[in-house]
Amino acid sequence: MDMQAVDARELSLLAVIQGGFPLTPRPFLEIGNQIGLSEAQVIATLADLSQRGVIKRMGLIVRHRELGFKANAMVVWDLPDDLVSVMGKRVGELEFVTLCYRRRRSLPRWSYNLYCMIHGRERSQVLDHLAALEACCGLEEFPKQVLFSHRRFKQHGAHYFTQHVSAPHLLSVPPVSLQ
Repeated sequence: MDMQAVDARELSLLAVIQGGFPLTPRPFLEIGNQIGLSEAQVIATLADLSQRGVIKRMGLIVRHRELGFKANAMVVWDLPDDLVSVMGKRVGELEFVTLCYRRRRSLPRWSYNLYCMIHGRERSQVLDHLAALEACCGLEEFPKQVLFSHRRFKQHGAHYFTQHVSAPHLLSVPPVSLQ
């Protein structure tokens, strides 16, 4: 992304959002108040930055442990390549699956190509969900691994600058590659 194509107002907005959105009923209004834009201008600018590819995606990072979901497992399967898309769609539609995606195998050490995340309050709940998932989707016969997490790694959104900056100092901060 050519940073020359991003103006000072957009840079200010990127600097504010890289720290996360405020947990308020009107986050775009609060962001706008920080940088001198209206709520509508913030929303329109974010839409424009997204359309231009400066922002690739926006999403929510849920701190599941704080919500009581302490048993969390990444389940991986080794499926025939022609089944991965169909099965991934089925698995991803289940209400207790929070993440489902395909990855390339890394042979010979890692043969798994379908990944999903199941969160639960107890390990037994996750395993019950997994049994229901396999029965529903017909995945019982395929090799899998259930990888329960023992700790949470730092989760954060996109970083557009190498350090946290405030709007008045933006132009002196060198950009990093945009995600």
